[in-house]
Amino acid sequence: MNVEATTTTGPATRATWTPGKVAELLGVSPVTLRSWSARYGIGPAAREDGGHRRYSDLDVRRLQHMQRLIERGMGAREAAATAFPVPADLPVPVPQRVRELGDAAEELRFTSIAAIVDTTLTALGAAATWTEVVAPVLRNLGGRWLRGEPCFESEWALSQEVSGALLRFTAGREPMVPSTTGRPVVLACCPGERHSLPVEFLRAALLETGVPVVYLGQMVPAETTLGVISKLEAATALLWSISPSTADEPLARRLQRRGVAVCAAGPGWHRQVVPGLPKVGDMTAALEFLTGHP
Repeated sequence: MNVEATTTTGPATRATWTPGKVAELLGVSPVTLRSWSARYGIGPAAREDGGHRRYSDLDVRRLQHMQRLIERGMGAREAAATAFPVPADLPVPVPQRVRELGDAAEELRFTSIAAIVDTTLTALGAAATWTEVVAPVLRNLGGRWLRGEPCFESEWALSQEVSGALLRFTAGREPMVPSTTGRPVVLACCPGERHSLPVEFLRAALLETGVPVVYLGQMVPAETTLGVISKLEAATALLWSISPSTADEPLARRLQRRGVAVCAAGPGWHRQVVPGLPKVGDMTAALEFLTGHP
């Protein structure tokens, strides 16, 4: 997977948004948008052949983040500086990102969590953000919980802000479903499964590569999953389970009988012995399976 999809030449920076459309999307007046541009230097830099200025997808995501920070009480100038950081000569090292994100989660600094994840997604892409930054922080919190340390509130804060950052990151990327480029991939949590953050990152990683994908969310009944896959004529599906109590072998079998290439993902499947049901153990394996079945 290409984890540099948001560099200056990538699709995330295509200048496709007019100022009027951006103002409409943000729910602000064009005057406010022009004021932000004049005061904080965050206006559209790209021009069309006719000279009209355009915002890129990355600009729009950053403006949405800025607006969110303002709504939480941060001053407009500080919010602009947070959402539109001045590029540094050297990238932020991954260990520093992990440390800063862990500290922000521990101290329940919601806006800091959002800003760190936003900038990390932009710099590294979805797959690397999960495997190199977010997952290590969650593993640390899980280890603390096993040692009897109370840290539920930190995990909750991290999960909430990460989910929001992923929605901002994928805004405008969603391919049309049904798609002219092929049948969609379906990502489904097993019925009863409440923990879905890895699947949310997987959805974002697939969207980065232009793969049409539908994510069904948490606690979806088996019949609903089957119905959605049938109506979309999806050829490939992933079933996620974090606990053996939620791993649903009958659902996997029903999908297989319908001709769906299905794989099992998550620690809930580790002890399950299901002949003919492939398991994927990490983000890379999941992407390879889901993109390798037309």
